[in-house]
Amino acid sequence: MACNTGSKKENWSYFHDQGMVFATNYSIKYAYHRSLQGEIEAAFQAFSLSLNPFMENSIISKVNRNEPVELDSLFLTVFRKSEEVHRNSGGKFDITLSPIINAWGFGFQNMGRVTPEMIDSLREFVGQEKISIDPQGKIVKSDPRVQLNTSAIAKGYACDVIADLLEHHGIKHYLVVIGGEISARGLNDRGICWRIQVDRPVDDTIGIIHEPQVVLGLCDKSLATSGNYRNFYVLDGKRYAHTIDPHTGYPSQNELLSVTIIADDCMTADAYATAFMALGLDKSKQLAARLPELEYYLIHESEDGSYGVTCSDGFQRLIVDPGE
Repeated sequence: MACNTGSKKENWSYFHDQGMVFATNYSIKYAYHRSLQGEIEAAFQAFSLSLNPFMENSIISKVNRNEPVELDSLFLTVFRKSEEVHRNSGGKFDITLSPIINAWGFGFQNMGRVTPEMIDSLREFVGQEKISIDPQGKIVKSDPRVQLNTSAIAKGYACDVIADLLEHHGIKHYLVVIGGEISARGLNDRGICWRIQVDRPVDDTIGIIHEPQVVLGLCDKSLATSGNYRNFYVLDGKRYAHTIDPHTGYPSQNELLSVTIIADDCMTADAYATAFMALGLDKSKQLAARLPELEYYLIHESEDGSYGVTCSDGFQRLIVDPGE
């Protein structure tokens, strides 16, 4: 994949800013003449004031409490992209699922207490079709109990927001990583496309094992990975995934272990990685055929317990020798 190297290097070097945001690590590398960490932290704070449902005075928290609030561009962008992915995925991506997710509990700690009656009662006010934005830019709910949680798309959009900040400064070479979401532009300090590892599925619920499945040479694209192999619960010999199926209210049970999506922006990659996990292998491939702007890498489990891989031709072309 050809990469534009931009203007020749002058008085800049590669900076590396790191920290914690949204309960995960961030790592940002970029070629510039000074550190921008102060501006980066300020951008994260503004983002949280819009879309952090755990911040009491955020816009999304006020929407959830049905309080009058003026929606900002961050909220509107995420909401509209969520509507688009919800529609394209046949409802398998849904940002109103938080009451059902909370019922199952973190790490499925409530698995033994969830009943069909509980799920049925919660589904009465779950569904993205129950909330919209009117022509005046106001939230409209068909049921006041509808709650929003944009965690399946927000980290990807945060990557885009930071990328926009860097580009506003004229930066042509950068890598933004927030959790498993990535935005890459230009070249790394070795003068080649950024090297990105996709992890091999390993039963590792605490997330400390990172064995390489493939390594990519990524420039001028964004990437997001969603996986069931780190977050699951086993009951009566069945493995229940951390991805909740919006159509049933229960954890998805399909053969997908990991989905990696490459797109022009990270918000899109993040949302479709989640949608594909709920769709399963065959329906994900069908959706991808309708969205040629997406590249995908799907790791799936066979009946005999072995792993298989299905990927797009465009994704295959980005795979590089790990030693390069």
